[in-house]
Amino acid sequence: MTKQLTRLFTVLGAATLLFSACASQKGTTVTAGGLRKAATGSWSLNSITYEGLPSDAKISSVFSNIPPDCLKGSRWVLPSNSKGSYTVNSSAAGCAPGTQNIVWSTINQGGSIMLQFKEVMTGEKAKNVLDGYRVELAQADGSSMVWRAPVTHDGKTAYIVYSFSRQ
Repeated sequence: MTKQLTRLFTVLGAATLLFSACASQKGTTVTAGGLRKAATGSWSLNSITYEGLPSDAKISSVFSNIPPDCLKGSRWVLPSNSKGSYTVNSSAAGCAPGTQNIVWSTINQGGSIMLQFKEVMTGEKAKNVLDGYRVELAQADGSSMVWRAPVTHDGKTAYIVYSFSRQ
């Protein structure tokens, strides 16, 4: 009888561990839809940093030939209907303040969640725009969002990191 109780408790303990392990993994799965929901809203671009680039490397432009410093402080509106915009506020030399309409979405690409967007001019249909941009949506929650855009430097992949705060 003692051996049977020991076996029973061992089997129940193993089953409990197995089910709890599966439940915790299931709760941590990140999906494109889940991060899209977290990214929906209004954001302010606080900083642009560089990973894997030497300090003397220069990135002259991003997206539509915008100098990276011009994007600091820009406002990004990413509504649930996918029709958003970004507004450049900087009036520093080389910056062109203004608002650009975009259409945005998220996708799973090789295990990474990517945020992609196309710039859409007034009167233009998004389906007719062939060019766009794709960045890794590294993190998004109730207060912050981080994008990582790969760039190649000396044959190696480096990243431009965009850090946002929710408005």
